[in-house]
Amino acid sequence: MKKNILIVDDEKDILDLLSYNLELAKYKTKSIQNGIEVFQELEKTNYDLILLDLMLPGMNGIEVCKKLKKKTSTSSIPIIMISAKGEERDIVKGLEIGADDYISKPFSPKVVIARIEAVLRRLNLNQSDKESEVIEFKNLFIHLGRREVKIDDKNIVLTFSEFQILTLLINRPGWVFTRNMIIDALHGEDYVVTDRSVDFQIVGLRKKLLHYGNYIKTVRNVGYRFLLNEES
Repeated sequence: MKKNILIVDDEKDILDLLSYNLELAKYKTKSIQNGIEVFQELEKTNYDLILLDLMLPGMNGIEVCKKLKKKTSTSSIPIIMISAKGEERDIVKGLEIGADDYISKPFSPKVVIARIEAVLRRLNLNQSDKESEVIEFKNLFIHLGRREVKIDDKNIVLTFSEFQILTLLINRPGWVFTRNMIIDALHGEDYVVTDRSVDFQIVGLRKKLLHYGNYIKTVRNVGYRFLLNEES
């Protein structure tokens, strides 16, 4: 079955370029030019991935992404942000709020397709791998198949990257993961993301995990690890 991609950009030429090339690559596409329309469209149709521009009328891409990731029904939809802004702070901001990837304009359609395939492949692997497994630590429960995190029976909504980091760390307690190791686990080798973006992800994850965030320890000048003893 063809994957369904929602393309959101205020430039018609970009929409036409992306939809044409994605449909050649056997994807189904829908193009819209306004940030507010994203929510209306998602009420009508299920999408496997969203290509989302930063600069949009109605509501900018950062706000759209933030709202989608906070809503349970849409938080698991992968988002690749596309923008003419290629500065580090924009990349960090997009990843911090839950985007799964980031591509700067101008871009090659082949690169966009490759990134889409990589994101969908990671998602499929995580859905099929150990679908019924639940990781339990005190009153923290992580259901891998449902990508669900609970603390004291209360659902904790994590972004795709936050969930990946948490499961990476908690599966090997005490093991120190460098920032590059975390980046590779999230996105694959040679993925261009700054160390600072990993730090932002950790900050957000710690806040969401409440007191369990204290078990994620910083190893100065190296990276992070999950310790079973909060005081260690």
